[in-house]
Amino acid sequence: MPLLILDRDGVINHDSDDYIRSLDEWRPIAGSIEAIAKLSQAGYRIAIATNQSGLSRGYFTLDELEQIHARLCQLVEELEGSIAGLFYCPHLPDEGCDCRKPATGLLKAVESELGESVADTWFVGDSLKDLQCARAMDCKPALVLTGKGGKTHKQLQSPEVDLANPGDVPVFDDLAAAAAHILQA
Repeated sequence: MPLLILDRDGVINHDSDDYIRSLDEWRPIAGSIEAIAKLSQAGYRIAIATNQSGLSRGYFTLDELEQIHARLCQLVEELEGSIAGLFYCPHLPDEGCDCRKPATGLLKAVESELGESVADTWFVGDSLKDLQCARAMDCKPALVLTGKGGKTHKQLQSPEVDLANPGDVPVFDDLAAAAAHILQA
């Protein structure tokens, strides 16, 4: 089965500059859960790779993060889909870990735990860090305009952008549109 990687905040659920701190604050973007279920039903193994520095900042606990992820999985399962794995980086940006995107540790964990290379797999994100991480591991990056995606799209237009071949990154309104494209490819 082919693998597909998704960022979480801004791709699957609405993002917040104040962080998604609890299950009550976690709200899926319209069509995102259905998109994940359709991709799963079509044979894709879905992995989620997300930076969650709110853990280290003390904004939420591991139990609260796990409640959000359990609800996400439940909603996808209710539509007869599944998520193969949820991978997160709890570190602050200045901690120098190897898992905080754009570093590649989360994708290496996906490879290790799911036993499959991420090379040539789709990685759908809303930030430049997502796209940089995808390129570093030879994934096929895709940008959604939800979350920080609008800002990222403007960054891609800049000649100073730190991303190989930014013009080759397909841009979609949201995860539902990205999934429709992927399923037709």
